[in-house]
Amino acid sequence: MLRFLLLCTLCFAPLTAGEPAEILRLWPSTPPGPDRNVGTEADVTKPEDRLIGGRRIIKLTNVSTPEAHVYLPADNQRNGSTVVICPGGGYSILAWDLEGTEVAEWLNSIGVTAIVLKYRVPTNKVTPKWLQPVQDTQRTLSRVRGRAKDWGLAADRIGVLGFSAGGDAAARTALATERHYKAVDDDDQESCRPDAAMLIYPGYLANQDKTALAKDLTVTKDAPPMFLVHAFDDRVPVESSLFMALALKKARVPAELHVFDTGGHGYGLRPVEAHPVTQWPQRCEVWLRRNGWLK
Repeated sequence: MLRFLLLCTLCFAPLTAGEPAEILRLWPSTPPGPDRNVGTEADVTKPEDRLIGGRRIIKLTNVSTPEAHVYLPADNQRNGSTVVICPGGGYSILAWDLEGTEVAEWLNSIGVTAIVLKYRVPTNKVTPKWLQPVQDTQRTLSRVRGRAKDWGLAADRIGVLGFSAGGDAAARTALATERHYKAVDDDDQESCRPDAAMLIYPGYLANQDKTALAKDLTVTKDAPPMFLVHAFDDRVPVESSLFMALALKKARVPAELHVFDTGGHGYGLRPVEAHPVTQWPQRCEVWLRRNGWLK
């Protein structure tokens, strides 16, 4: 019982991440893709924006220099597992604390090294809008594998966790059969595929009619195990998670899906009264432990 109460405290207490142990600039020069003149990087949160869990959130936009922010657990807690976090924001902004640094704090509390990815935004008016964020995610996975020995990490336990649009980027990274950019240095000799994927209210995975997965998504037996969470009343269609889980089932890829009757969208891991969907970190911890990630 004491352990259960402690887990609840870790999952639901307001989290404030400290400074990252290291910030990696992802690309040695200009990132792949067309030149971007998006303006100065900024937090565009407005005083009138709705609060999440009673607090404001940081909304970063105009990111043209992608970075990986590395958060390490205490040495005596580190278990070797790593998760790259892709915050959401409709490919327009990044919900930097809600779906980034606060998630890193939770992962650190269970011994997992967390990499918060500051991927390029906005790309919502670029076709395809997911390409540059996926390039940044793939590059991050390769760079982390290249540093795994230095950081005391297991190169075969590096996962990806994404929210909303970040869930789309995470899913596409997990399903990719090739690198979406030409190798630029020795880091790109390392694999850019995650060993597991956690998709929290992912967007854009269903087609416009919500009758199947988007036609440019293919799930094969080589996809990594996945953990999915969605609320039935989410404005981002729950079909994204449902069809992904069904496709994984057909491909015989292990997956765990949690669909809750209510909860809406964009809660991160902040507790919302009467919405048990916000207890998803507890379920995810059990899944990680059962799959050998919390040794």
